[in-house]
Amino acid sequence: MKRSLLAALLSAALATAAFAGTADQFQAGYYHFKLGEVDVTALSDGTLPLPPKDLLTNAKPGEIASRLASAYQGDKVDASINAYLIKTGGRLVLIDAGTGELYGPTLNKLAAALRATGHAPEEINDILITHIHTDHTGGLMDGTRMVFPNATLHLEQKELDYWMSADNRAKAPDAAKVYFDQAIAKVKPYVDAGKVKTFHGATQLFPGIRSIPAPGHTPGHTFYALESKGEKLVFWGDLLHVAEVQMPDPAVTIAFDVDSKTAAATRKQAFADAVKGRYWVAGDHISFPGVGHLSADGAGYRWLPMTYANDYYVPAAK
Repeated sequence: MKRSLLAALLSAALATAAFAGTADQFQAGYYHFKLGEVDVTALSDGTLPLPPKDLLTNAKPGEIASRLASAYQGDKVDASINAYLIKTGGRLVLIDAGTGELYGPTLNKLAAALRATGHAPEEINDILITHIHTDHTGGLMDGTRMVFPNATLHLEQKELDYWMSADNRAKAPDAAKVYFDQAIAKVKPYVDAGKVKTFHGATQLFPGIRSIPAPGHTPGHTFYALESKGEKLVFWGDLLHVAEVQMPDPAVTIAFDVDSKTAAATRKQAFADAVKGRYWVAGDHISFPGVGHLSADGAGYRWLPMTYANDYYVPAAK
C-alpha cells in the first residue's frame, strides 16, 4: 500500500476522540426497506472523519479540493461505516461486521443498531464478508468473545489465503503487518471454530444471493448481488471511499487499495454496469444508509440516494 491504512484511520480516530464527535445525542442507526419481497436493513456502525487530500491518489492537481468544495465539504469528510441485514428464506444474513473497538469512540455501534431492529447478534446465521480489512471485520470479535457465535462467515478463498498467509505478512511493509495481525485476531477464531465457508469467484450462495468478483481494493474483494421479483441490489463493499470525488472521477484511487490500478478498473466497470442495469447499489462508505442509484453525468457519474420513506401504516386502535 502507498500509505499505512492503520495510520490513516488511527489518525482520524484520534482526531475524533479529541472533539468527541459533533452530534450531542444518538442517531437512529438503522433504515428498513424492501427489495422485491426481501426485507433489507441498512445498519450504521458510526462515522469517522477522513482526510481525502491525504488519502486519495491518481487525482489531477487541485481536483480533490475542487470537488470537495463543490459538494460543500471541507478538508475532512465523515465516512460512514455501513453494514446490511438481509432477511431471506428464514435466515438472517449480514453483509460485513463493522469495526469493533479498533478505530475510535465514534464507531463500534453495529451491535446496538442490530439490537434496535429487534435482533441480537446471536441470531445472525450468515455473514458475507466483502473483504478482510478490519473496518469490515473488526466487529466479529470482542476480545476473545465471538460477537456472532452462531454465524457462518462466507469469504472468497483468495481473500482468506492472502490475509492468513505468514509469507504475505513477512513480505509486507512493517506499517502494514498490523493488518495481518488484526485479520488473525478477528477472523481466524471463526476459521478455527469451523465457521468459515469459502467460495471461488462468482458463486450462488443462497437463493437470490450471489457473489461477484471485484478485485483490486484487496485480492479477494467481492460484491454481493441480491435479487427478488425483478429487482436487484448490489452491495459494493469498498468500491469507493469518497463519493464526492470518486463518482465524478472513478479513476481516482485511494491509499488503502492493495492494487490501485485494478481497483480503478473494477470501479469504472461497476459504475457503468450500475447505470446500464438501472439497479440499486449499496456502499459501505457512502453516506448512510448508503443505498441509491448511479446516473451518468458527463465523463463521470452522479449519486441518486434512495428516497427516504416513513410510510409504515399503524392501524388505528379499535
